[in-house]
Formats: sequence, C-alpha cells, structure tokens
Amino acid sequence: MSGVGKTRISTLLRASNWFHFSADYRIGTRYLDEAILDNIKQQAMQVPFLRDLLRSDSIYIRNNITVDHLKPVSTFMGKLGNPELGGLSLTEFKRRQALHRVAEVATFRDVPEFIRKAQSLYGYQHFINDAGGSLCELDEPGLLDELAEHTLFLYIQASEADERALISRAEADPKPLYYREAFLDEQLAIYMRERALDYVAQIDPDDFVRWVFSRLFRARVPRYEAIARQYGYTITTAELAQVQSEGDFLALIERAIARQE
Repeated sequence: MSGVGKTRISTLLRASNWFHFSADYRIGTRYLDEAILDNIKQQAMQVPFLRDLLRSDSIYIRNNITVDHLKPVSTFMGKLGNPELGGLSLTEFKRRQALHRVAEVATFRDVPEFIRKAQSLYGYQHFINDAGGSLCELDEPGLLDELAEHTLFLYIQASEADERALISRAEADPKPLYYREAFLDEQLAIYMRERALDYVAQIDPDDFVRWVFSRLFRARVPRYEAIARQYGYTITTAELAQVQSEGDFLALIERAIARQE
C-alpha cells in the first residue's frame, strides 16, 4: 500500500546505480497521458476565458508528471459521489478504473524491456520495480509469473502501528484509489445501506474513501501474502525503516530469503 516505504527506498537506491522503474509514473506518462489531458481540458472548457483560448489553439495543456509528482494520475482517477463535491458518477468512475487497470497491466508487461534498456542503454547494473499497491488486484493471467521470472518480489508487511498510521493518514487526507470491481460493488452496497443513501450522487466522495480504505487494506493483505508465498519474500515496515543505504537493503533481502528457506 502507499506509505509503506517503497518509493523512499527506490529513491535511495537511485543514488547507487539502480534504475528506478516507477509504475505510477509509467502509467501516467505512457498509458493514461491522453486520458489525463482530456480530463484537464474538460475542466478548462467550463471556463469561458480558457475555452476560447483552447478552441483557437492559443494555449495548450500538458502534463508535468514526475516520479516524485504524480498528482495528475490520482486526479484523473477521481472519487465516487456527489458531482457538486467533485465526485464522479458510478459509470464514469468505473470507466476510469477500467482504464487504469489496462494501463497498469501494460506497465508491468513493460518491465522486462525496461530491465534490458536500463542495462544496455543507460548502463544501470540494478533495477527496482516500484510497484503500486494495486498490483495484487489485477488478476491478470500470467502477469505475476512474468514479473517473477525477471524480478524478486518483496512484500512489505505493515506492523500494527504502521497499519494504524496508514489508515489514519488516509482518513485525514483521502486520496483516489483503485478497486477491483467486485470489491467496489460489494463495499458500495454496504456503504449505501449504512448511510441510508438511495443514489451514488448523494455520496460525499471523501467520506466514502475514508470509510472504504481500512476495508481495502484488509482485503489486500491476504493477496499480498499469497503473492509472497508463491513468488517472493516478506519484510516488515519496521525493518525497511532501518534501511539507510544500498548495503542495508541488500542485507535485509538476504535475511528475508534466509527466513523463508
């Protein structure tokens, strides 16, 4: 899940001859770039001054996504609920979710080629795949097998304290998320009953994200554990927090492998 330390470690390793493959960056700059720009343009077209400039090609809009600045991706994903509060209809929300899933699958299919390019083109000796937490949700046939052939999976298991901190941060600053459609349908029905709502347009977008985050977290844990059992190894957020160098990281991997042998 976001916040367990993946990107911090990836950034640290960039300084030690590691190629940092950010899945979210690849999704945003390669596979969702046009959809993100269309969404921004749609918002801009609602402002008469900007609409006239766009239609006359007097201005243009471009993404400025970086590995450290991925907000355009989450803005495109959006939140479900009341349009007056910035929410999306269920149909539009599911459309964007489906686009994100296709983009994420394609991104992970790119990993073997990026490993090759990292070595042959850029001269990097090592490669780290900074994968999003929704990898476990994709259920794409053969995808995990392909990734396991080329990379080593590390499941970062959150301690109880870190789990509480993750949930607390998500509730304080609710951000757009990816959900498996079956999970979304199930949880949305429960939420609507609990809140006594008749229509999705009555949902407070932030309230739904706050409500669903802990449920999403706990639904993903068994999936992460299953991936780790079949393909990789488990480390904890406490262990990862102690890593301050490439040497620390490699030593942690060695311990994780030794524990499961």
